[in-house]
Amino acid sequence: MAGIYDFSAKTLAGEDISLKQFEGKVLLIVNTASACGFTPQYKGLEELQEALASKGFAVLGFPCNQFGGQEPGDSRQIEAFCETNYSVTFPMFEKIDVNGNNAHPLYNFLKSEKSGLLGSAIKWNFTKFLIDRSGRVVARYAPTTKPESLKEEIEALL
Repeated sequence: MAGIYDFSAKTLAGEDISLKQFEGKVLLIVNTASACGFTPQYKGLEELQEALASKGFAVLGFPCNQFGGQEPGDSRQIEAFCETNYSVTFPMFEKIDVNGNNAHPLYNFLKSEKSGLLGSAIKWNFTKFLIDRSGRVVARYAPTTKPESLKEEIEALL
């Protein structure tokens, strides 16, 4: 049976990274977008990263253009936007699909582990999945859930 550490993804720099390198960490995996009403959540995500990284936590950002065309840029543009506007230090990956026939295998796995309001489909940008240290998907949060509201739940897993 596949687990979270069996997947890999390309960073914005095009480097293929195995999620195995995050083994033993608590993760918050988020599909992101630069031109969305929820885009200011980058600030809360970065605050979580800065506050909890030393305790074994990481945010993983996966840009997606499937919802309202709100992530139209290429990898360089996405990286520049995140650095310039939100000083993002957490790992950001290449733009992917999270729904449909071309959905990234990681997202097919996440959706199969925790369904949401629309069944397994991702509803919108900034859907969040919380992963414990053993790689188990323990929660799924709606796009409206502010990252800072998850701090206690994350700390409980650390």
